[in-house]
Amino acid sequence: MYNIVTLQIQRTSLSDITLILLGAGSASRFALPPKKQWLWVENQPIWLKVANDFQNINPFKETIIVSSQDDIQSMSNFADYTFIVGGKSRQESLSNALKNVSTPYVLVSDIARCCLDEAMIKRVLLAKNNKSCVVPTLKVVDTLYFENSPIDRENTKIIQTPQLSCTETLKKALSTNIEFTDDSSAVASMGGKIIFVEGSAKAHKLTTVDDLSKLDCLTQPSNRALTGFGIDIHPFEEGKQMVLCGIEIDSAFGFKAHSDGDVAIHALIDALLGAAGLGDIGEFYPDTSDEYKGADSTELLKDTVRRLNRLGYVIGNVDLAIIAQTPRLLNYKKTMRFKLASLLNLTPNLVNIKATTAEKLGWIGRKEGVAVEAVATLYYYDWTQ
Repeated sequence: MYNIVTLQIQRTSLSDITLILLGAGSASRFALPPKKQWLWVENQPIWLKVANDFQNINPFKETIIVSSQDDIQSMSNFADYTFIVGGKSRQESLSNALKNVSTPYVLVSDIARCCLDEAMIKRVLLAKNNKSCVVPTLKVVDTLYFENSPIDRENTKIIQTPQLSCTETLKKALSTNIEFTDDSSAVASMGGKIIFVEGSAKAHKLTTVDDLSKLDCLTQPSNRALTGFGIDIHPFEEGKQMVLCGIEIDSAFGFKAHSDGDVAIHALIDALLGAAGLGDIGEFYPDTSDEYKGADSTELLKDTVRRLNRLGYVIGNVDLAIIAQTPRLLNYKKTMRFKLASLLNLTPNLVNIKATTAEKLGWIGRKEGVAVEAVATLYYYDWTQ
């Protein structure tokens, strides 16, 4: 029997509870280009929808989101939550987050449980009890076998999240080499009280692509176009190979730069990052890092495309304007177009290259360097298709 707490739908003060949302996994079983945390629902990614939905049910003292370092670099542009780098396991990720919790209670859930049942969450919150763990569960309705022998399903439960724990109790329970699959298992191992409340079939966990059809709270992503602008400038440097759009240009000089100086690709990366609201090229590939000294800019562009795809973006088209008094680029434009199209996984007609001079005006007109402006369009990956 469930220890069911009478439900009273009301907004209560949660100043003594911190919310932790776990999403540091690699989503290796999710066979789509974006990570499941980055599927878009209308105009927001799933991780942000879950965090906001929890806050709309009842504001918590603090919301901590646990994810990978790469994801956090992007997530921090979306909301002012607290972001913590996860570990190699769920338990390590949770332990990392708990170091930042000062409230007496903590509510832990998985971002992958992306459809919230307000009534179920209220049941968990209202069952709060010192030195315990409150767990939502479902009854097992199918026949169960364990090692080829049937077992009594009345003595089994399906465990869900979110789970509400006494913070100090959970911290102590996790300070062991034993690996636990959820909070309640850890608390139970040290004799803590486990309080079961009725769970919800709505709280189905998103693990594989097939689960998408079982989650009716996930609506189609917006079809809005996202536009970004980029600009880059580099002076000339004699005795260096000139590279533009990943193509070697016949010239006595190249570009003075920390990397190979491909000013066109640098402007394009800025445009792509700008369309996604992710900052600029220096935040991801800083010119103060030895890692990128002499770097091949085509590899930086490939990494940018990979990053955008994992975050649920699809590149629509790009348009570049190269402003150069020298060298003359007319005979290179088509090769540049096809090279960038290959790097961006686009058909060549969606990549446009324009080249113009500065009419002998200014530093470009004096043949001291080159400037490139770029525009890029992104769309949200439509997982419903």
